[in-house]
Order: sequence, then structure tokens, then C-alpha cells
Amino acid sequence: MSVSLKSSSADGQLQELFGAPVAELYANVTGPDASAALARALELRSFLALTEEQVARVRDRVHADMAPDRDMGELSADKLRSDTRWLEAALDARDGYRAALGELLHTMPPPDQQPRPVRIAQPMAVASLPPSVVPAPPRAGTARARRP
Repeated sequence: MSVSLKSSSADGQLQELFGAPVAELYANVTGPDASAALARALELRSFLALTEEQVARVRDRVHADMAPDRDMGELSADKLRSDTRWLEAALDARDGYRAALGELLHTMPPPDQQPRPVRIAQPMAVASLPPSVVPAPPRAGTARARRP
């Protein structure tokens, strides 16, 4: 599944700020007039979505291991310690991505004031010169060297 289709805890904030659903924002960021702030925000959002999926996987695995109907003989302290370390790492990453995204969204200008790339058409001067003014080809009028 594409990361743009995964949900994240920041989706509502992004949708409110940019005024479009996340899927539409991903489509817009590939265009020529895409804002750099939007591209960075969606990149951080993608990392956040993946990290939140990791958190959910570990949480679900721990819940399944600790289910009341589970055989107590299958419990492993080593496995739970390993899951705890993985969960801590995933939560730290999630918190970091959320903080970075929040800071970016807080410091960027509102969407209606964001600078857009400006395309300026370069004017081309086209003029025809009379034949008497047209320059001669570079080697015109020079004698050719004789071959022995």
C-alpha cells in the first residue's frame, strides 16, 4: 500500500491548513507549481504514517501476546522486552516526526501567501535584415589551398 493512502495523525491538520484531502495534496505536489513547504510537509507526513503503522503493529503484537485466552506458557519476557525496545524506538520516531511537521506547519506562511514560482516568458526579437546587411558565411571569399 502506498504511503499516501495510509492514514496519519496529521491528516486532519494538513487538510485544514491546505484546504484539500491528503490524496489530492499528494497529487498537487507533483505539479510544476508545487510549493516546497507542501512537499516537505508531505514528506514528513509520509514518515509519520509509516512510523505510526510500526507503533500499531508492535502494540497489536503485545496485545495478542497478552490476551487473556492465551496460554501462559507461551509468554516470553525476552520477547516482551524486545517489543518494548522496538515500541520505544517507534514512539520516539513518531514524536520526532510529529514535532518536525508541527514546527514546519507553524513556521510556514499561510497557503494563500506562499510564494509560487513565477514563469516569465522571455521576449524574442525577430527581425529580417535586407540581403545587403546579412553577414557572409565565415569562410566566404577565401581561396582554397591547392593540393599537391
